[in-house]
Formats: sequence, structure tokens, C-alpha cells
Amino acid sequence: MSRLYTQDHEWIDVAAKESGAEATVGITDYAQGQLGDVVFVDLPDAGRAVTKGGEAAVVESVKAASDVYAPVSGTVTGSNPALAEDPSLVNSAPEADGWFFKLTLSDASELDGLMDKAAYDAFVASL
Repeated sequence: MSRLYTQDHEWIDVAAKESGAEATVGITDYAQGQLGDVVFVDLPDAGRAVTKGGEAAVVESVKAASDVYAPVSGTVTGSNPALAEDPSLVNSAPEADGWFFKLTLSDASELDGLMDKAAYDAFVASL
């Protein structure tokens, strides 16, 4: 499984780089640090179509509400039920148990524009 990153600080874990493959999406540790304490997450429903760069979820912290964008286009297959009970998982485990949703990729070529870990780390260091 490979993990890729967006400039909007989302990550996507992809099992296979082909259309129809399932992927998991969340926000990075850098993003949760910028947000502060997360108090609520509005997640997409299964079956919802999302487009690359389009709003997919909303995360609310004590500081502000922020959109979470879809790193690629696809259809949501499920959301993380644990976040409804404990939205602070976004802070404590943003790149593990604090994932947001899963989706089926509709266009795997959209993965080509995303960053690997080294490129993302360099991007964050330049901010």
C-alpha cells in the first residue's frame, strides 16, 4: 500500500494504483496541528461521489471549521464511525485511527499529481 499527499494536507492510502481500487483518506499531522483541538467532524455518506479537489468533509476545531478535500475523484464507500464518538482521534492519530473516509477511485491517473512522503515533507518544510 502506498501513501500519497496533497498540498492541502490530505493523505490517501491506495492499495492498488488502478481505477476501482479502494483508498483511505485522512489529514496529515501537520494539518491537525494547524487546526488545534478537533471537536467535530462532518463525514461524507457512503455512495456520495466526490471529485478531485472538491469538498468531501468538514472538520471543526476550537479555532475554526475547515474543509477536507478529496485527493482524487471517486465514490465514498464508508466513513470512520469512531470519529463520531471521538473526534479527537484526528489530533491523536491523524495518520492512523483518525482517518476520515474510504473511496473507490474513478480515475487512477489522478494519483500522478500527488506527492510521496519525501516530497510532502519538503513541501511542509518550505511553509
